[in-house]
Amino acid sequence: MTTLEAIHSRVFSRRARVLARHLADLAPMAARCLDIGCGDGTIDALMAQLRPDLSIQGIDVLVRPSPRVPVARFDGQTIPFPDKSFDVVMFVDVLHHTMDPAVLLREAARVARTSILIKDHVLEGSLASPALRFMDWVGNERHGVALPYNYWRRDQWDRCFRDLSLVVEESRTRIGLYPFPASLAFERRLHFVGRLRVPDRR
Repeated sequence: MTTLEAIHSRVFSRRARVLARHLADLAPMAARCLDIGCGDGTIDALMAQLRPDLSIQGIDVLVRPSPRVPVARFDGQTIPFPDKSFDVVMFVDVLHHTMDPAVLLREAARVARTSILIKDHVLEGSLASPALRFMDWVGNERHGVALPYNYWRRDQWDRCFRDLSLVVEESRTRIGLYPFPASLAFERRLHFVGRLRVPDRR
């Protein structure tokens, strides 16, 4: 293992624990959850430890060996489940890997009964793009994950949410992913975790 890989392993472990706590806090009680782009399911497994009332399964375009939750393959655009078949749909650092995040958000709004939980990036501040690209490359290149580096500004996220009638119920920008001094370069306001209420289209 290289020095960079060793550092990433420690960072990934902290990131998974921190995100699991935020997502577990935002998820409704006794929710059936679908994690889109779940990777190896580490965050889902940690969420389930914190919230045994949650039922979580995943889908991904790349199914990893020995995932920690049940994972099905999908094409990256169409969620292979009927309307309103899950209480909650989750995206954890997934949408910026797509050419158009609105495509999957629209699908998530179709499949979710109540909420969408989302963790992603915001292109904000000096040197934001190089910092985000570096984090993405270190975390994903070796897994063969697509890297279009499609980071949105806050106003782009807000416009997309409005267009899809998704209501921001809670948004957190102080997440605590990185310890000091790494937080000065890689935390700032580059990340958000939020809960969106989906429209009732019965």
